[in-house]
Amino acid sequence: MVESQGTIAGIRRDRIDTLARHEAERFVSTRPRTRAALDSGADQFLDGVPMHWMRDWPMPFPMLVAEARGARLTDIDGHVIDDFCLGDTGSMFGHSPEPVARAIRTQADIGLTYMLPTEAALESAALLTEKFGDFHWQIATTASDANRFALRVARAVTGKAKVIVFHGCYHGAVDDSMVELHQGQTRTRPGLAGQVTDLATLAVACEFNDLNSVESALRAGDVAAILTEPVMTNSCMVLPDPGFLDGLRALATQYGALLMIDETHTLSSGLGGYTGVYGLDPDVFVVGKCVAGGMPTAVWGLRPAVAEAWRIYDDARPGGHSGMGTTLSANPMQFACLAANLSQVMTAGNYAHMEAGAERLATGLSESIARHGVPWHVVRVGARVEFICAPGPLKNGTEAATAHKPELEAAIHTALLNRGCLIAPFHNMMLVSPVTSNEQIDRLIATFDDILTELLT
Repeated sequence: MVESQGTIAGIRRDRIDTLARHEAERFVSTRPRTRAALDSGADQFLDGVPMHWMRDWPMPFPMLVAEARGARLTDIDGHVIDDFCLGDTGSMFGHSPEPVARAIRTQADIGLTYMLPTEAALESAALLTEKFGDFHWQIATTASDANRFALRVARAVTGKAKVIVFHGCYHGAVDDSMVELHQGQTRTRPGLAGQVTDLATLAVACEFNDLNSVESALRAGDVAAILTEPVMTNSCMVLPDPGFLDGLRALATQYGALLMIDETHTLSSGLGGYTGVYGLDPDVFVVGKCVAGGMPTAVWGLRPAVAEAWRIYDDARPGGHSGMGTTLSANPMQFACLAANLSQVMTAGNYAHMEAGAERLATGLSESIARHGVPWHVVRVGARVEFICAPGPLKNGTEAATAHKPELEAAIHTALLNRGCLIAPFHNMMLVSPVTSNEQIDRLIATFDDILTELLT
């Protein structure tokens, strides 16, 4: 979309600046306890927060949470907020689902970590196969670790070095995915801190929805795996073209690479994730964040043929550390939560509620956008909804980057929060949980509409 000098995404810049200023002032004035607590207690943290990116939320300073229940959270100043961010998917099934909370209480009485398996581990493996398909599973703490470890296996069993990723992709903190396309060439993303390795020696960046570029990269014969989300999610959301994911499967098979599907964000798609809903056939399956109901847990699974290839490789390699695994991963608390979440929370009934609510949200936002006549659009993948301040649909990471409007989005995010609605901070993502009510959804739609009215009148 071509912007005039005085507008961003169809909104006058002076209106955006006015909204941003007023909402920042309102946020500060209504959170005196938060401000005082941060001023007195945050100086021992690097950058004043326990994870540096918590400073990147659009508010003037971070919100301090007192408690979270269901699909609401309360900050230390007493503001009760409808939570559609839900830990950016980590709490997609709601905060502390009762079966998971009960499992935590029970497990806490009998030990937190053993470095040995439990019966719940065996139950979890069977449930993972029931939910996601025929894979041989391993447990990690984060999806970043799961992707990292699975890539080691891919390189081991193929004897190849490189991984194909997609421009604008998100796979956590995996170094190999921190590349981009620049003038048609793969390069290390320039914003990385302390990076000393040329990541273009490890990865090839292609455009999402471009099978020709993928095949061109595969022809070199040095690609161990194609690592992709089924939907690009951490930028402005991009859906796969019809046939694209099936095309990746066919190309991976043709050129002797493994297809890795990262479902960490797309578990919102429905029961079994996007892979289950749409019948994908990955060699490696990865999911994290909400898979254990909010307990830090990730899983990665290998198809039986890949698992057998790994066993053959593993039997022949020299003894010593594989470079995969951490001491606290696969602990009994993770398995207690996995078993509870997979069996009692991640159900067809809960997904039906989530998808109906998300459809209600997407329809309401789309109607508001149309009524105001702004050139925006809304995308939904199961329980995940996103408004994008540009025309759509988007086709790839380059288009997604162009569609991102940081100044406008930051102002909208703070305005929503001041009116009692929290959405994901670094894009415009909203999740509907099994405990999100229609009243909360309608309140978010009405609030979004009020903000658009303020920006346009």
